[in-house]
Amino acid sequence: MGLLDGLMGNASKVDASKVQEEFARIMCEGESIEHAYVLIRDQFIFTNRRLILVDKQGLTGSKVEYRSIPYRSIVTFSIETAGTFDLDAELKIVLSGGILIQKTFNKKLSIYEVQQVLASYVLR
Repeated sequence: MGLLDGLMGNASKVDASKVQEEFARIMCEGESIEHAYVLIRDQFIFTNRRLILVDKQGLTGSKVEYRSIPYRSIVTFSIETAGTFDLDAELKIVLSGGILIQKTFNKKLSIYEVQQVLASYVLR
């Protein structure tokens, strides 16, 4: 991910095997990271069992919130593709209880890929 992308708030894909060790402390037995994306310092991780949202807080990022979302609690999701002049694509996820999660991706990352990954877990 380039510095400009990070400053603009765009997400980029990360090699899942590189973050597997970092999240080993919060993973369940038999759980593995299959897809990972980073947004400046924050991350969202697709495992074979849940979606993990990682929110690094403060100036140093030493305080971290890990939000676990079982795929069964995802009610609906949508994508908004990047246009000619709008270079950002968005993923919107609505959880039971009406909680909205929204992530922005740069044009380098296929929003269709992210939607396909999410659909493969939610629509089982």
